[in-house]
Amino acid sequence: MNGSVAPAERIAVALFLTVVLMGAACAGEPLRKLSGGEIAGRLTGMELTDEVHWTYVFGKGGHMTSVSLGTRGAGTWRVRNDELCLDGGPDGARCFEVWKAGRRVELRRDGMLPDDAILQRPQARR
Repeated sequence: MNGSVAPAERIAVALFLTVVLMGAACAGEPLRKLSGGEIAGRLTGMELTDEVHWTYVFGKGGHMTSVSLGTRGAGTWRVRNDELCLDGGPDGARCFEVWKAGRRVELRRDGMLPDDAILQRPQARR
């Protein structure tokens, strides 16, 4: 061997650097846990959705509408102990910590995988 890097090694290094740089570019701001006041302030009048399976629209006065796998529903929402509590929809009553970075939101509960979503203005749906 003459000390040069083999083509396969160059490709592996290039792929590694691409993945690392893309990950850093996509990382953006870190997720941070919202307080109760922040939850209410950011969610009122907004829609939280995973863009495929479910959507929640948080109205004023604790009214909530939902769409889950094409089925419309209604319920209520409130903030209690710095958690978002939902009552209604397909999963009944439950509470979540809300973690946010930009438009990205994670709803977290003990012992469960987080629900990933985006926060946006309510979209027209059929």
